[in-house]
Amino acid sequence: MGTAARSRRVIVRRTARGLLIYLVLTVMAWCALVPVLWALSGSLKKQGEVSGSALVPADPQWSNYRSVFEFVPFGRMFLNTVLYAGCVTAGQVLFCSLAGYAFARLPFRGRDVVFLAYLGTLMVPLTVTVIPQFILMRTFGWVDSPLSMIVPGLFGSAFGTYLMRQFFSTLPAELEEAAILDGCSVWQTFWRVLLPHTKPAVLVLAVLTWVTVWNDFLWPLIMLQRTSIATLNLGLVWMQGQYTAHWPVFMAASLLMLAPMLIVYVFADKAFVRGIATAGLAGR
Repeated sequence: MGTAARSRRVIVRRTARGLLIYLVLTVMAWCALVPVLWALSGSLKKQGEVSGSALVPADPQWSNYRSVFEFVPFGRMFLNTVLYAGCVTAGQVLFCSLAGYAFARLPFRGRDVVFLAYLGTLMVPLTVTVIPQFILMRTFGWVDSPLSMIVPGLFGSAFGTYLMRQFFSTLPAELEEAAILDGCSVWQTFWRVLLPHTKPAVLVLAVLTWVTVWNDFLWPLIMLQRTSIATLNLGLVWMQGQYTAHWPVFMAASLLMLAPMLIVYVFADKAFVRGIATAGLAGR
C-alpha cells in the first residue's frame, strides 16, 4: 500500500506540474496573440467601430486592405524591404561563415585576441555607432540611396561570426584532414566539405538577420527620405502621420507587413528550432 500511495503522489505531482506549465504557457501565448487578434479585428471594422469592444465585426470591411495600396506605395515598399533584407542576409551568411571558419579552423598569430576584440563590439550600443556611420554614408554620397541600406550590414557581424565560429569548432577534424588528403585547397575544404555541415547554424543566422533587417526602423529613418526607396516600417509611420484618422487601414497595413514573417514561421518553424537547439550545443 505504501508503494501504491507513493506512486499516486508522484503521478499527482507530475500532473499538477504539467498543468501549471501549460497554464503559464497559455497565458504567455494569449498575451502575445491578443494584440494581433485585436489588430485583425480592427482591420476589418469601420472607422466608427474601431474603439468598440466587439472582437468580430458585424460587417467585415475587406476593402481596408485594398485601401492600403491607395494611401502609400505599399507594393514598392514591400519590394524594397525584401531587396534590403535579402542582400544583407546573403552577405551576412557568406562573410560570417568565412570569418567563423577562419577563427575556428585556420591557425594564425593573434587569432584568439582578434576574435575576442571583435566579439567585444557586441557590448557597444547601436546608438553610439549611428552618427559615425551616418557621416561615412554622407562622405560616400550614399545618403538616401539603397547602398546605405545594404552595404553597412553586408560584411558580417560579431554575433554571426561568433555563431558560425562555435559551430565550425564542433565539426570533427577528420573531415578537414580527409579533404586535405584528397588535394582540396582551403577554399574547397570550406565550401565543399565543412560548410554543408553547418546548415542548421546558417539557417538560424539567415532567419535572425532577415527578421532584424525587416523590422529595422531607426537606420531607414535616418538614411531614407524618398518614398520610392523607403521600407515598410517607414511607410507605416508615414501613413500614421498623414492618415491618422484611418485606423482600420493602418491596422490592415500592419498585418500585411506581418504576413511574410508568419509565412517564414510556418515553413521554417521546425528547421529553425532544430537549428537553434543544435547551435546552442556548439562549443561544448
